[in-house]
Amino acid sequence: MKKVLALMTLVTLMAVLLVGCGGVANKPADQAKSANLLDKVKASKKIVVGLMGTYPPYNFMNDKNEVDGFDADIAKEVAKRLGVTAEFVPTEWAGMIAGLDKSKFDIVISQMTITDERKKAMDFSQPYIKNDVTIIVKANNTTIHSLNDLKGKKVGVGLGTNDESYLRDVAIPKVGKFEILTYNDVITSLLDVNTGRTDATVNNMFAIKPQIEKNNLKLKIVGEPIKEDLAGMAIRKGNPEFLQAIDKALADMKTDGTYKVIFKKWFGVEPTI
Repeated sequence: MKKVLALMTLVTLMAVLLVGCGGVANKPADQAKSANLLDKVKASKKIVVGLMGTYPPYNFMNDKNEVDGFDADIAKEVAKRLGVTAEFVPTEWAGMIAGLDKSKFDIVISQMTITDERKKAMDFSQPYIKNDVTIIVKANNTTIHSLNDLKGKKVGVGLGTNDESYLRDVAIPKVGKFEILTYNDVITSLLDVNTGRTDATVNNMFAIKPQIEKNNLKLKIVGEPIKEDLAGMAIRKGNPEFLQAIDKALADMKTDGTYKVIFKKWFGVEPTI
C-alpha cells in the first residue's frame, strides 16, 4: 500500500512539474505574439522615425532647429492617424538601414527608393512619392547633354543611395567608364559641381531646386530624367500589423485630400502618384 501511495505521489508531482514547465515555456511565446510593433508604438504613444534631416525640401532642420519638410509632415500625419506622435532621429544615409535593423527607429521615412534588393531586407509601405532623377551640371557646361555624355567624367552621387547603385550597375555598363564620387549630403555634391571639382551630379528636381536657389549656385538640369523612382516607408520585416496600419493611414490621407495639401505645400504642384 505504501509503495502504491508513493508511486501515485511521484506521478502527481511529475505532472505538476510538466504543467509548470509547459506554462513557463509558452508564456514568452504568447507575449511575443501579442507584443507586435504596432502594439508597442501605441503603448509608447510615439512612432520613432529615421530620416536624414539634411535633404530639403523632403527633410531638414528649420530655423527653430526642428525637423521639417515633406517627409516630416507625412510622418506626423501618419502618427496622428495611429493615435501617437512622431519622434525624429536624424541619421546619415549610409547608416539608415543599419539603424532600422538595430531598432534605432521604428520606421524610415526619408525618400528611400523601393528596390527588389531592399525588399529582401525590409518591408515597404505603398509608394508615397515618385521622383524623376536628372543630371545636373554647371550652367556654362556645353559637353554634357545626356547620360551618354558622362563617359570619362567625374560624377557625384549620394553615398549608399539607389542613384549610386544605378550609376555603377546600369549607367557605366551602358555608356562607358566614368569616375564616381560619393557624398553624405546634397549641398556638398552641388557645390563640387559649381566649383568644377566634379563634372555632374544626379538627383531629383525637388531636392536640388531649393539648394540651388538658397546658395545662388550656377547650375542647370540637362536632358530627360535618367530614371524614375518610387519611395516608400521602410520597416523591419515581420511586422504585418504595423505595415497594414501604415498603408491604411497613407491611403486615407490620399482619399481625404490631406496628402495633396502636404505635397502642394512643399512642391507647389499636384502630386503625380
